[in-house]
Amino acid sequence: MKKFFLLILIIATANIVSAQVKYTVTKANVAFKIKNMGIGTGGTIGGIQADINFSKDKPETSTITATADVNTINTDNDLRDSHLKGDGFFDVAKYPKITMKSVAIKHKSGNNYLGTFNVTIKDKTKQIAVPFTFIVYGAVAEFKGSFKLQRTDFGVGDSSLVLSNDVTVDIDIQTISS
Repeated sequence: MKKFFLLILIIATANIVSAQVKYTVTKANVAFKIKNMGIGTGGTIGGIQADINFSKDKPETSTITATADVNTINTDNDLRDSHLKGDGFFDVAKYPKITMKSVAIKHKSGNNYLGTFNVTIKDKTKQIAVPFTFIVYGAVAEFKGSFKLQRTDFGVGDSSLVLSNDVTVDIDIQTISS
């Protein structure tokens, strides 16, 4: 009887493991947009590292953990970049990374998924829903999503009459299975 249950456990585990694919990031673009004095501005953050184990057929078994290096923030304005890296905003000397870790992933329809992620910025963690698409083009798989967050929830800058609290983050990650 023990052998029977062991066999069932091995088969069930094999089905879960075989359904997941480990992906390696080959190209990553993380862009953000915010309004300052009513004018849209934004930039990018690089240094993306990710551990992606994803199953399009069983997304609930998938896990995604990613980090971005805030030292790479680029708004095409060196003075603004230095200001954003300072202790009033991202404080990169103390908190050099932004982390996203999946809590749950659900299939919505077609290539559309909804991930719930713990997002950590400056040691403050908030759960954020991230709708994304997963599309395979030959050997390349692309994860693409967009979400909003409130910068003051993470202690990034103070309340301001001229700087919006709403930040839109667009993520485009190209991967290959490894």
